[in-house]
Amino acid sequence: MNAAQEIAAGYATSGRAVELGAVVVDGQVDATALVRLPLATLNRHGLIAGATGTGKTKTLQLIAEQLSAAGVPVLLADIKGDLSGLARAGEPSDRTATRAAETGDDWQPTAFPVRSLSLGTGGPGVPVRATVTSFGPILLAKVLGLNDTQESTLGLIFHWADARGLALLDTKDLRAVITHLTSDEGKEDLRSLGGVSAATAGVILRALSNLEAQGGDEFFGEPELEVADLMRTGQVTLLEVADLQSRPALFSTFLMWLLAELFHELPEAGDLDAPKLVFVLDEAHLLFKDASKAFLGQIEQTVKLIRSKGVGVFFCTQLPTDIPNAVLSQLGARVQHALRAFTPEDQKALSQTVKTYPTTPHYDLGKALTTLGIGEAIVTVLSERGAPTPVAWTRLRAPRSLMGTIGMDAIRDAANSSDLHGKYAETIDRESAYEKLTAKVVEPAPEPEAPKPEKQEPGGLEKVLASAPVKSFLRSAASALGREITRGLFGTAKKRR
Repeated sequence: MNAAQEIAAGYATSGRAVELGAVVVDGQVDATALVRLPLATLNRHGLIAGATGTGKTKTLQLIAEQLSAAGVPVLLADIKGDLSGLARAGEPSDRTATRAAETGDDWQPTAFPVRSLSLGTGGPGVPVRATVTSFGPILLAKVLGLNDTQESTLGLIFHWADARGLALLDTKDLRAVITHLTSDEGKEDLRSLGGVSAATAGVILRALSNLEAQGGDEFFGEPELEVADLMRTGQVTLLEVADLQSRPALFSTFLMWLLAELFHELPEAGDLDAPKLVFVLDEAHLLFKDASKAFLGQIEQTVKLIRSKGVGVFFCTQLPTDIPNAVLSQLGARVQHALRAFTPEDQKALSQTVKTYPTTPHYDLGKALTTLGIGEAIVTVLSERGAPTPVAWTRLRAPRSLMGTIGMDAIRDAANSSDLHGKYAETIDRESAYEKLTAKVVEPAPEPEAPKPEKQEPGGLEKVLASAPVKSFLRSAASALGREITRGLFGTAKKRR
């Protein structure tokens, strides 16, 4: 058995798998030595990394195609519109034919079912929104760029609004609540929160104004995206993010909100033959940039827990060092495209990347990672036994769909004819905190009523249930249950009002 076949033996599977490509050793590719990613281990998450122009997008396209063909729904961010080509069959060419022969692929042009979504109402896809209430204080603090103290203050503001039945659906609702708390009329309410200064509330209000100026107000509101619409069999959902540079924190944080929603909504699934959904977090470095300790802790917890719901998460970024070690250690599959080592920082990142791979007698990984060709990657995944596979220099297969964009007009036309368009296209503005505070209708926090004299009645249970204190307690409990919002991961709302 030669070296390529020895490596490929570690990728043998009995169940379904994504066919990544073929093993390369000493510059020679063996079309019969196949590198596979088992569907059964995709809920152990993964990393796709590499410098710009090394083929990460095509790798995402290749994986999404095969997952769709296997009936697994996929969610990906489409930063430049390049992944929209999934909706159309690829075009045969000499390069495609050569790559198919090198990787043992019976290549056929194929189109896949694609739906395009956009953050808010300004993009070409079906508009998607989230309410401020369901987003929660931790995620919103990340979007607003708040520090730890300001994040804690925002949490208290959310609690005050929750307790008084003030629904925070869009940014004007949150603005109305903060304006009330910092007004002369709201001084007592602000004082009741404890530890909240008017100055800190003012900082949050200014950060909210900056978000609105950048168009962030288009995203918050109703109708809110339902995660069930991402779970259709074999569906590829693309989140079109053409204006990423203007709202990078909102984009990355929205993806974490979606993960939290999936965790809340999906039942426990355990280990499955294939995941219920594969979720790709592109430009993952944006997620961790300037993140608070609370936010980083919640990411780590989410990645750990979402696996039991049958969801696989892939982080896509340029450098593995963009991902904190606590998260990186949970990513079972690694597809590492070429790295650049032009600066001391690059060389340090290269050295750290090499240390994350199993040892191999077949490659000098430090050299391999800087000499990989376009469409090649260093791969290791978890086998069906749950053990790391041998490190494989892999020549990746070519996608079967169009490797390029179909154009914004085509994306917009497809979105307008989508069955989701009628559900999400029109913004709904129902009564919420803004309307109530404008009308000065604010419910007081529930307080127990004083006991009242009661008549002596026979029957112990009837007597107890009829007593004023018990009636008061039941009324207060029912009222609180109707108003209070239970919050889970990232402080996101677990129960809709």
